[in-house]
Amino acid sequence: MRHLWLLLTFALVLPGAAGAVPIPEGPDAADLPVFSGTQAVPNPVSSPDPPRHPFMAPNGKSNLHVDGYQSDAHQQLGPLGNDMQRVNTFYAADCASITFDSRGRVIAMCVGLARPVLKMLDPQTLAEIATLDMPPRDAASGVGVDVFSNFSGGGYFFLDEKDRVVTSTTTRHLNVISHTDGAGFKIERDYDLTGVVPSGDSIISALPDWSGRYWFASSKGVVGTVDPATGAIRARATGEPIGNSFAVDETRGVFIVTDAAMYRFEAGADGAPQISWRQGYPNIGIKKPGQTQAGSGTTPTVTAEGNVAITDNADPMNVVVYKKSDGSRVCSQPVFEKGASNTDQSLIAVANSLVVENNYGYTGPTATQQGKTTIGGLERVDVSAAGKCSRVWRSEETSPTVVPKASIQGGIVYTYTKDARSDGADAWYLTALDFRTGKTIYKRLGGEGLGHNNNYAPITIGPNGEVYLGVLGGMLLLRDKTPPTLGGQPSPTAKPRLKLRVRCGRKMRITLTGKDRKRVLRTGFYRGKRRLAGDRRAPFTRRIAKRRLGRPGKRVRLRARVVLKDGRKATVTRRVRTCR
Repeated sequence: MRHLWLLLTFALVLPGAAGAVPIPEGPDAADLPVFSGTQAVPNPVSSPDPPRHPFMAPNGKSNLHVDGYQSDAHQQLGPLGNDMQRVNTFYAADCASITFDSRGRVIAMCVGLARPVLKMLDPQTLAEIATLDMPPRDAASGVGVDVFSNFSGGGYFFLDEKDRVVTSTTTRHLNVISHTDGAGFKIERDYDLTGVVPSGDSIISALPDWSGRYWFASSKGVVGTVDPATGAIRARATGEPIGNSFAVDETRGVFIVTDAAMYRFEAGADGAPQISWRQGYPNIGIKKPGQTQAGSGTTPTVTAEGNVAITDNADPMNVVVYKKSDGSRVCSQPVFEKGASNTDQSLIAVANSLVVENNYGYTGPTATQQGKTTIGGLERVDVSAAGKCSRVWRSEETSPTVVPKASIQGGIVYTYTKDARSDGADAWYLTALDFRTGKTIYKRLGGEGLGHNNNYAPITIGPNGEVYLGVLGGMLLLRDKTPPTLGGQPSPTAKPRLKLRVRCGRKMRITLTGKDRKRVLRTGFYRGKRRLAGDRRAPFTRRIAKRRLGRPGKRVRLRARVVLKDGRKATVTRRVRTCR
């Protein structure tokens, strides 16, 4: 308990400490291994970036789950393990929600024992640029009951397309906050939601739908909307507790999971929330150790394949996938072991793959003190085109509570781990996993002691390949000495060097060639608009029956639609005469 008392003492003495003070560590820190494993080599995966939300900052910069879909997948590279550097700043508050404005500055909400504080920080040094004290915790609203597992009143916020912070408050208001270099932060709009979110309740999260209307959800199950222009408020009570944020998509759908069911909402003509569909899910009805409520612990995740995914509260827990259009169940997959499975983190969505983390056993900061840790494990579940869920791999790494993130260009899953130690040291590590295999690539020490416990805060990959992480002591920044690159690969905007080769025989043989063929993930061959064949493996060649190409000697246009491993797409065209 020595670390806990040390941190609380600092919290009382230095509630507004600036970035000059490092996060305290215990005496064991100097003896811990700083780095293990090998430097990562980027191995991009193919996964389309969710559409940019018109009323939010760009993907990767707008909210703690990356985008409107809540994919938790960053397109850019993260640290590769190249002579990594560490920067940290002590606030005695967990700076969990981290975003980036159009000038690259860090905008974060740091939630402490007394109140949330909005901060603007230098992205390289974490020096404080501006700060705004938000309303204090209010026990009457239910916000102050459990300071380590309640994220209402500021734990979730988003940055809009004008660099403004939109956040709920502990007083059950919704604030729109702008900032300038001269005056710091300024509250532009203050929407009072106390008329629909009564005392004893609290606002868990707020996001805009694709029309720009603000939506909010409360911990006791109120779902509502705010018209930004008029301030008109519409709400309905589900009567079912809500413990996490929600997802939005370009169909103007709003996807919310309660402790009882998965919902799709949409605004009616008057702006009021309307239920498009509702689907219950398996729930044993208890709050497992590691959960913050007795239900799904996930923020819903929308996928590029037209699905929305959560975990349920069965034993063992399942990853459950629904069609986002009508709520019909696509598939489910049990994960982890009976009697030892739950999560309080959003799933990572990479194409048709979902990565889930096990948080079983985390009952609060003391669960990982004095060398202890939790059950652990991460698993990858894929959803086939036929609608079948299957487990691809399992990692035995132990991530007590972090929101893990994927790097699409790197082909890496980043998590934050803590192993059990007989010497009582509390060592926390940024850990990189191979997305394809689940194998550990490297571990880099984040820090030792309670102050480096992230306590449900997410990993955030910065614009220059850094990792930012809120911890109970403040904020941690880990980066390569030199910003990561694709290691000689062309930039994502470069035109691939590819061409089509055609040979005649009993069938026409079409082959994709060129200097960039080794970077190809898959291709489809076409005559005009008609698909002839597809190929997912080198040498990317197909033999096509002559009758499918037209009469002998006819000039036709052949095309290859190509997806590269780094996410680029290209079309290669060649006009040829059909074989005689």
